[in-house]
Amino acid sequence: MPATPAWPPRSAPRLFIEQKLDEGISVSIEGNQAHYLSKVMRVSPGDSVILCDDQSGEWAASVEASGRRSVELTISRLLRRREQVPDFWLCAALLKKDRFDLVLEKATELGVRRIAPLVTRRCVADKLNADRAKSIIVEAAEQCARTALPELSRTVKFAEFVKEFPANRTLFFADENGGIDAAKAFSQTAGSAALITGPEGGFDYAEREMLLACPNVKPITLGPRILRGETAALAAISLWMGIAGDWRNEGKSDEQ
Repeated sequence: MPATPAWPPRSAPRLFIEQKLDEGISVSIEGNQAHYLSKVMRVSPGDSVILCDDQSGEWAASVEASGRRSVELTISRLLRRREQVPDFWLCAALLKKDRFDLVLEKATELGVRRIAPLVTRRCVADKLNADRAKSIIVEAAEQCARTALPELSRTVKFAEFVKEFPANRTLFFADENGGIDAAKAFSQTAGSAALITGPEGGFDYAEREMLLACPNVKPITLGPRILRGETAALAAISLWMGIAGDWRNEGKSDEQ
């Protein structure tokens, strides 16, 4: 006898919305999200959609009506509570547009809790379109089935970042001049942590000295090769998630 298909199917469209969700309520999807559902995914009455509100978790919904400008749904049941995200931040110097887009997308997929964009002396870019960045983050979270969006901090200059960085959080510094082996450093450090990575030209001498003067900073090395900013960020996040993050505890679904 064939197995009963899962409901909602894994292929069901998945969206984050701002409205707080609960069983039995009606939801109206409009704008670009309505276009995506009706014109791209071609949903019709009775089809399944998965919705997340970044508050309670992930919900199954059923399409009641699908039109050109709006899609009406009814929430049926809670599928997963909002996930427990590892307390790991990425503090990344701005890169060229396409490269920083990649950092935003992949850092979200890898599971960071916060992304903090920085402007350093050697940054090619000195500003970030926050709305566009948020859109990239949301789309990445939808694609990888996150139930908790990473926080996007406002873009700050390097000196302000160092001054305001919390003293009770370890800051791993991906230092081109070397440091502790990253895997060893990650395995020996418990609690809240963050990673700082530099721009295309790296940190200048004064910035490096400022970082090394902070008592909670740990310089780390990511191997014998000099990595691009985006490569260093994603390699280090992956390593941390495997050693100290939630890659070791797959399947957690407790509310944050």
